[in-house]
Amino acid sequence: MSHPRGVSRRQFARSAAAAAASLTILPRHVLGGPGRTPPSDTLTKAVVGVGGMGRGHLRYPGAVLRAVCDVDREHLATALELAGPDVAGYTDFREVLERPDIDIVHVVTPPHWHALISMAAAEAGKDIWCEKPMTRTIAEGRAVVRAVERTGRVLRVNTWFRFRSRFYGFGTEVTPLKKAVQGGLLGWPIKATVSATTGFDWKFFWSGLTSLPPQPVPPELDYDFWLGPAPHKPYHRHRVHGTFRGYWDYDGGGLGDMGMHYLDPVQYILDKDDTSPVEVRADCPQQHPDACGSWRRIEMRYADGCSIVLDGENRDTEAPFLEGPEGKIFPGLRSDIPHLEEKLAALPDPPPRVTDFAESVRTRRRFALNERNGHRSCTLVNLGKIAVQLGRTLRFDPEGERFVGDEEANRLVDQPMRAPWRLPTA
Repeated sequence: MSHPRGVSRRQFARSAAAAAASLTILPRHVLGGPGRTPPSDTLTKAVVGVGGMGRGHLRYPGAVLRAVCDVDREHLATALELAGPDVAGYTDFREVLERPDIDIVHVVTPPHWHALISMAAAEAGKDIWCEKPMTRTIAEGRAVVRAVERTGRVLRVNTWFRFRSRFYGFGTEVTPLKKAVQGGLLGWPIKATVSATTGFDWKFFWSGLTSLPPQPVPPELDYDFWLGPAPHKPYHRHRVHGTFRGYWDYDGGGLGDMGMHYLDPVQYILDKDDTSPVEVRADCPQQHPDACGSWRRIEMRYADGCSIVLDGENRDTEAPFLEGPEGKIFPGLRSDIPHLEEKLAALPDPPPRVTDFAESVRTRRRFALNERNGHRSCTLVNLGKIAVQLGRTLRFDPEGERFVGDEEANRLVDQPMRAPWRLPTA
């Protein structure tokens, strides 16, 4: 088999054992330390993980592509063909981080790798553009926040509905919803319902298979490195690439796939960027320990009485998206509030935020969806996943980010990684 263009023979022949060695990270002072600025006006980037989603990141504006990386050599070869002759290819993300000429690292791997690669990039002096969900566990999210803030890096999560674009099937942008809630037009507390009725598809087709007979690992894939920190399980093609979302070890089904897209704007609308629900309950079939399944309903309640309902069955076909004691808002800004549009026009817009990632990198100002609020919205996803896995009501401490009196649930907050991979200690 010929080597993909840009990949050296040494890189191409790297063994699984070498690939799984402990993280080697350049000290920050080698690359300029916290707050360094690019040497010129031209920002550069690398994309780690160039399967289907990763190929879209090749074309994202704001930086010049310099490197691509993937543990599947066929994915890598395809990406190199798309990227052109000036882009180098790698099979180990740590080699990408050693390059001092790369400013931004796009993390587009399955979620079980997001935290480790994001933290390693921060330690190597890189800014980070991370796919959703930001992390696979709550403890990983806390660790990413610490690493990004300690190193002075800039991070964005790749969902944008809190600050631009129509909000899926809802039929409008998020800003008028934010104005209505913060302007008191609905009263308080607020209930948000996320369902097919209000414009959102929970994609239960992202379910795993409960019987996976071992298959030979294809020669182009470094499966041990693909697993990385996840528990070792025999290879089956349904575990990897386009269907990995169906397994708890790597993601969380449709909730993992779409949760941050749907719930991050709700968190923003309800002004919950610095907290989390205190209770979560799930109505669902008993889950398989390996394969994600469907669920009927997830309810999350905050300390002030606000709540989020994830209606997987679309049980309430008359539900508004937002409901308070003084009014309701339905898709398309339909409402029982008289003269809603005129009232919205009289209210102030939300404070401005940086919504261009290149500007964040150059100015060192936080992006609109960053490590802090991204962790909190990803925590909504992870709370829902844990409630579904355990099938019972759980109480959560938003400050300590632990479940109250439930060690089985807390074991899902901070899950061990397969050696030699591990989260750094606080």
